[in-house]
Amino acid sequence: MEAHTRFETANGSKYMQQLCKHFAHKVAVDYDAERAEAALPPGPANMTADAGGLNITVRAQEAEGLTVAKGIIERHLIKFAFREPFDSLTWSA
Repeated sequence: MEAHTRFETANGSKYMQQLCKHFAHKVAVDYDAERAEAALPPGPANMTADAGGLNITVRAQEAEGLTVAKGIIERHLIKFAFREPFDSLTWSA
């Protein structure tokens, strides 16, 4: 199973790198300024950043794991992007 979201921001690369640096304390990550993969416990999170935002895809074997993965990304992104006017992400299957 997988879910996708896009966070519209001029700081997509910055936030993606912050997420990866934070996740690297607990899981394997591989990233540069434009793309990233984090081995979250429920399944991998893949991210790409461009001038207009941050694209995120999370994967998991089951619906519960997908919910957990989306929550991990959303909670951390809200924390790192606290200056941005948002309080949740819109995910699609």
